[in-house]
Amino acid sequence: MKLFLTILICRFLRFIGKLMGKGSSLPGKIALKLCPDILDRVKLPEYIIAVTGSNGKTSTVEMIAHILTENGKSVAWNKEGSNQIEGVTTLILANSTLSGRVRNDILLIESDERFARYTFKHITPTHYVITNLYRDQLTRNGHPEWVADAISDSIRDNTQLILNADDPLVSVFGKDRDNVIWFGADRLESDTEECTGMYDDGVYCPVCKKFMRYSSRHYAHIGHYKCTNCGYKRHDTDYTVTSVDLDKGLAVIDGKYDISLALKSLYNIYNILAAFTVASVVGIDKGKTAENLSNYVMKNGRVVNFTIGKRHGTLLTAKHENSISYDQSIKLAASEKSGCDVMFIVDAVSRKYFTSDVSWLWDINFDMLNCENVHKIILSGKYCNDLAVRFSYTDIPRDKIKIFEDIKKAYDFLNSDREEYIYTITCFSDKGKFLTLL
Repeated sequence: MKLFLTILICRFLRFIGKLMGKGSSLPGKIALKLCPDILDRVKLPEYIIAVTGSNGKTSTVEMIAHILTENGKSVAWNKEGSNQIEGVTTLILANSTLSGRVRNDILLIESDERFARYTFKHITPTHYVITNLYRDQLTRNGHPEWVADAISDSIRDNTQLILNADDPLVSVFGKDRDNVIWFGADRLESDTEECTGMYDDGVYCPVCKKFMRYSSRHYAHIGHYKCTNCGYKRHDTDYTVTSVDLDKGLAVIDGKYDISLALKSLYNIYNILAAFTVASVVGIDKGKTAENLSNYVMKNGRVVNFTIGKRHGTLLTAKHENSISYDQSIKLAASEKSGCDVMFIVDAVSRKYFTSDVSWLWDINFDMLNCENVHKIILSGKYCNDLAVRFSYTDIPRDKIKIFEDIKKAYDFLNSDREEYIYTITCFSDKGKFLTLL
């Protein structure tokens, strides 16, 4: 009876929340208060797929859900993005019968990397994808190695890990384990031998803390590596990006599956590869999966195409306090061969902690914008002057940079007779302040 009433209350609160446009954490929070062991009582489906990591969780989960549903699978997944234990509880109970059985074939969970240890205390994933570990929200997450410790506590012996072999901070989770599936990319034409970022989190081995050597880097600390001391190295991959042509917008997986890219970014290709791997593991035909992923446009609003007057553009939602996310968005803009303007909006920092900390701006490689492809750079929002100080330490010509604290004035500057493409780079909290002006 307690299980029945808890599920009923949770579903009722979820229904009311949807009507009011509220988030999906509160129903689960109340359910856990009413019945703390509710997740131990629910009967879960055969496949429980979890995805965590610093970046790419939401996009990877959406693509997995898209592939599975296109191929006839019934999937319960937290499309609202509520990825802590309360949101996951809401997801499970909202998709359960009143007797406590999840109705779907597959339970697909996006999990916050820091709180996965709490969620998976009660739920054991059959498959666990770990995408990457980057510096992210210093006030909340500290260093990636600290987050790695938190994720380590969430891994169960009978769970099959699906790991990014190109990330040494992630690959260490698979050390000395047999039930691991590895995904990664072969050496690509765009690779470098040296780190091109403002810092290098791959300089030391995560096992013995001695120096790592890279034969190639895709970006940041993602690449082909080997420890000079203990021999820890990149694992051979089961699912592999074998070639990429970003100019043509084409990636090839395992040498035979062509995927056309809606977003021409190597960063996003890893999300695609993770989704491809999961779909293959649960038995979806690889050719069908490639078709489902080709030219797939994300529905989560992280990438939005827009028009201002006669000008076209793309909004890229990069996480504030996450320099790798920014670097990859900047790299995409700088590769626009037809020429572009780039707008940055930093109007809110630390949505939860409100620290106003902008130290993360110094970890971003803004110098990539010092190229002929980028014509004007617009700095906007409450922290536009902090951005301006950061840009003063680059080699970018000052006459390229315009500063508007008022986002509307920045928008008006872009709304001109010029024809250059526009890239707007901002975060979840600030993107609506731009989109409402369109």
